Amino acid sequence: MTLLSSRPRGPVEPGLLSRALEVAGRLANDATDVITATAGRGARPGTKESPFDWVTDTDRTLERHTRRVLTAEFPGIPVVGEEFGADMGSDDAEYRWVVDPVDGTANYVAGIPWCAYSLALVDSAGPVVGVVADPYRGQIYAAARGRGARANGQRVSLVDRTSTAGSLVCTEFARTGPWPGMGHFIERAAASHAGVRVLGSAALAIAQVALGHAAAAVLHSYHEWDVAGSVALAIEAGAAVLDRHGEDAPLPVDGLLVAAPGVAEEVLAWWQESATC
Repeated sequence: MTLLSSRPRGPVEPGLLSRALEVAGRLANDATDVITATAGRGARPGTKESPFDWVTDTDRTLERHTRRVLTAEFPGIPVVGEEFGADMGSDDAEYRWVVDPVDGTANYVAGIPWCAYSLALVDSAGPVVGVVADPYRGQIYAAARGRGARANGQRVSLVDRTSTAGSLVCTEFARTGPWPGMGHFIERAAASHAGVRVLGSAALAIAQVALGHAAAAVLHSYHEWDVAGSVALAIEAGAAVLDRHGEDAPLPVDGLLVAAPGVAEEVLAWWQESATC
C-alpha cells in the first residue's frame, strides 16, 4: 500500500505559486471578517435538497467576491464553486480554482463556531495551492506544492503515530444521513480505543489531521470544493491521502481517507470492513 504520495506532481511556476498564495490568503482573511460578523445573526438560510443542506446570503456574497477577485487577478483560470457552479472550460483547463465559501453552513446558521472558508488552485495532479480559513479560532491555514503547510505563518509538520489508541478520528455524514457502515466504523474505532467525531465541516475535519489534532479523517462522499484546500494542507504536512481501496489519490473519486501514515492502514481496514456490514 502506498502511504505517501507517489503521484507525479509537476513543477509549478514559482511566481504563480507565490501570487496564488497571496491572493488566496487575502480572500481567506476577507471571508473570516464576514463570517465572524454575521454567523447566527439573521443569516436568512434557504434549503437545497436536504433540510440540513443550507445556503445563505453569506455563501453567495463570499463566492461572488471570490470570483470577482480571481477573475481579475488570474484571467483565463476558471473558477468552480459550490453556489454558482463551474466556469466554461474548467474540465479541460490546466488549472482551476475551487471554492467553498462556507463549509459547515448549518453550523454557521446556528451560530456554532465550527465552519470554514476553503479555496484551492488545482491541476491534474491535485491541489497546487490551498487556503482554509478557520474564522472562530482566528487561523488561516495555507499550503503550496513543495513549500510546506503553515498555520498563521508558522510551519506545520505532521508528527506520525503508531497507534490510534487514545486518538480522535473525524468523519462526516453523507448528504442523506449516516453513510453505509458508519455505525460499524464507529464500533471498530471504539474497540481500538479511538473516538469518532462528526463536527460538520469536511474542510476542518481534514485540517485537524494536518495539524496533528486527529489521527485520521474519513469521508464516505464529498465534493471537490469541500476538501481541496485542506487536502493541500494535509499533503504538505505529510499525511497519507487515499481512496477507499487504499490507492494514493490526492482528490479521489471514491471516498477519501486522510491519516497520519503510521495509522492509515488500520483506519482503512475499519472503513473497508464497514462497507461489507
